[in-house]
Amino acid sequence: MNVGHIPEKELVAIILYISLFFIIVAVALIIFFYFSRKKIIQKELEKIDLILRYQKEQLHAIIITQEEERKRIAQDLHDDISSKLNIVSLNSHLLTAPNLTESETAEITENIINLTTKALENSRKIAHNLLPPVFEKFGLNAGIEELCEEFESSKSVKTHYINEIDFDDKDIDRHLHVFRILQELMNNSLRHGKATEIWISFTSKDENNICDYEDNGIGFDSSKIENQKGLGMKNIDSRISFLEGTIEINSEINKGIAVKFTF
Repeated sequence: MNVGHIPEKELVAIILYISLFFIIVAVALIIFFYFSRKKIIQKELEKIDLILRYQKEQLHAIIITQEEERKRIAQDLHDDISSKLNIVSLNSHLLTAPNLTESETAEITENIINLTTKALENSRKIAHNLLPPVFEKFGLNAGIEELCEEFESSKSVKTHYINEIDFDDKDIDRHLHVFRILQELMNNSLRHGKATEIWISFTSKDENNICDYEDNGIGFDSSKIENQKGLGMKNIDSRISFLEGTIEINSEINKGIAVKFTF
């Protein structure tokens, strides 16, 4: 068709229709990109909300754990230290009583010495639980070796510990979280799992430190979420998050527990 033979009105109409078509397509594209972008932003906001909620839960777990730890320390101080010091105070006042025989004075003095010795031992134990001196002086590897020895001293559990990592002493603050994770896992194995053997190993792969932990306890059904959401596990999750690591827990009834975490 020769454009020169198209009437001017039809040509104008064609141009208008084409323009209208492109306007509609442009509007449709704008609407499409607007809603697509809105959907992407919505998903990002939901993701951020989930992260914030997770962080809030972790912070809540840390606060609860700290409060439980404070209560435990306060209870230990009250039961083990304060009560003994009260008796020491009473015995000290008895020494001021008149007409005490030599044997009575010796007996009261012996009681004071015994009580102060026990109070001193208990205060050292409380301080040790807060931060083991060997961990502070010699690092994570020595701290875990001592932890294993302490558990074995109960004669109820055998530990097997292998370490292939040369831990950097500069990371002691981060290593304390690793130590606390293992402490929590071992306590759970003994108290709840009734385990008689525990295996701990540290290896390194692709610049990641890996800890494998196993016990031969009664285990639990790890497929049930509620079994992994106790206070202790929330505390462990919080520490793993701080270490920017990952954790995987597998367990079956009467088949012990297997935990792998990275840091």
